Amino acid sequence: MNDTSEASLGWFGIDPSDQDITELRQNLRGQSGLEGLEIFEPNDLNGIKSAFLRDGFAMVQNMLSPSAVARLHAGCLRVIREILDLDPLARGNRGSHRYSFGSVSRTDAQLHQAEWVELLQLPVLNSIIEHIFGGPDFVVRSGGGDFCLPGAIDYQPLHSDMSDQRRIELGPNKTLLIGSFSDPSQKLTYRDLPCPYISCNFLTSDWHSENGPIRQIPGTQNSRAPMPSLEDEPAWMKAARVYPAPAGSVILRDVRAWHGGTPNVSEEVRAIPNVEFFAPWYREPFVKSLPRALFNTLPSDVQSRCRFIVEDVDAPLTLGYRKSLGGTPENSKSRPLADV
Repeated sequence: MNDTSEASLGWFGIDPSDQDITELRQNLRGQSGLEGLEIFEPNDLNGIKSAFLRDGFAMVQNMLSPSAVARLHAGCLRVIREILDLDPLARGNRGSHRYSFGSVSRTDAQLHQAEWVELLQLPVLNSIIEHIFGGPDFVVRSGGGDFCLPGAIDYQPLHSDMSDQRRIELGPNKTLLIGSFSDPSQKLTYRDLPCPYISCNFLTSDWHSENGPIRQIPGTQNSRAPMPSLEDEPAWMKAARVYPAPAGSVILRDVRAWHGGTPNVSEEVRAIPNVEFFAPWYREPFVKSLPRALFNTLPSDVQSRCRFIVEDVDAPLTLGYRKSLGGTPENSKSRPLADV
């Protein structure tokens, strides 16, 4: 791929000047973004926590320096080019031109990349997470995120990154575990819990009306109402896109809150690499994803938070990309008990 521009990383099989695309772009430009969007400074711990608990997400700017943003974006583009070498038609694993960074990896994460590991070492981020959870004993779950290329012209259906647990039998000795929480008494669902884990997605470019900012439906983290299908979703939900927001920000998400991707009709990649933290009281089965060589470079407090995901001494990680690119699971928490 000789053209190194971001536009060259998209628009596969799609004419950006097509009339339908032009009308879509004009429609997106005519929207003003999520009404009442607040963007906090990193030191406003109480404001961040209040918004997060109320809305199921909070946007915080000035989390990364310009040089850190540049490093992170360059790392994302490097990984994206590797993925596209395996998927030259940009079929994606979350829809056309749309991908999960984690699902494509054989470790379910990108924590073998130095740029992702750098995100675990931000004192200001760890202070915010500690304040939201009310204590320092949270742990690292994983690190991945997602990206959409120019030409991701479809809306992703609203979804949650967590669900109640159930098993699907796929055949002899092969079971798919769906979901994260199970109450044997069947009185509680995952919606009744305090926030179990937080996804911290970093903006590597400014979010604006055309480059596919995430849409978030405020206050849905505890809702038991059924999520509308894409066909039934009201217009105000499709327009609840989180922009404008500057590069170097982080969007902190209660993973249960309803959210979804939106069209990227720009000439740039919209990448939001993330790191994820379990609450001090919450656990799920961990997937080893952090190479010991990188683990050994971390400060002791960060090492402690990563203790469940670090590579075992006698079991080296198998790195690389899944040939299937991970497929498109029922929800982003789906994982085969035996990898395929």
